Amino acid sequence: MPVDSSNVTDNDGPDAPVSDRIRARLTEAGIPFNANDNIAAFLHKGDLDALRDEVAKHMQDVLSALVIDTTRDHNTTDTARRVAKMFVDEIFAGRYRAAPDVTAFPNVSRLNELMIIGPITVRSTCSHHLCPIMGRVWVGIMPNAESELIGLSKYTRLCDWIMSRPQIQEEAVVMLADELEARIHPDGLAVVMEADHLCMHWRGVKDNQSMMTNSVMRGCFLSNSDLRREFLSLMKR
Repeated sequence: MPVDSSNVTDNDGPDAPVSDRIRARLTEAGIPFNANDNIAAFLHKGDLDALRDEVAKHMQDVLSALVIDTTRDHNTTDTARRVAKMFVDEIFAGRYRAAPDVTAFPNVSRLNELMIIGPITVRSTCSHHLCPIMGRVWVGIMPNAESELIGLSKYTRLCDWIMSRPQIQEEAVVMLADELEARIHPDGLAVVMEADHLCMHWRGVKDNQSMMTNSVMRGCFLSNSDLRREFLSLMKR
């Protein structure tokens, strides 16, 4: 359910950095702002532009601390601004943008057979090292006569919105399952995600083979082992 932040004031003052003002609104309302939380309801007009500028300033400090000469190195002259735009508008956009509009329609035909959507390509970011997570998601739906159905492309939009924030895969699949279950109200819901983590491939042990797979099974997918096996056997065909 959307949060109403209209009665939450900026108690850090108009001259405070925009991140402090947003943080103050969230704190006053008792709303968490973990890496994978959505805070769109607490952003005011112009905040994203100001936040982009603030992140660019701090990113410039990071580059300087790494002893990178952004003044004379033409390759990094504009890197701080590009990184800020990438964080706010792209790879972390799921934190700062409201949920996409998803039109639901009634199950007029009273469909009650297994539906499988996927694989959906997903991209996320590991909240431990801010390294990319690249993977695929499958969704299984067992609708009932009262279920709300959504269009195929809307699954992709919702996946992108949930995944476009720093997080760990185990929590991401649960968040996606919660979002879908709240919108569709099916008899059963299954979500499976398999992904490569560049924090494993790119750094640390540098293992190029490892992949993580997580699943969430709810309703009849949890209670009916035959249905669960049918979904798992069909999802990668």
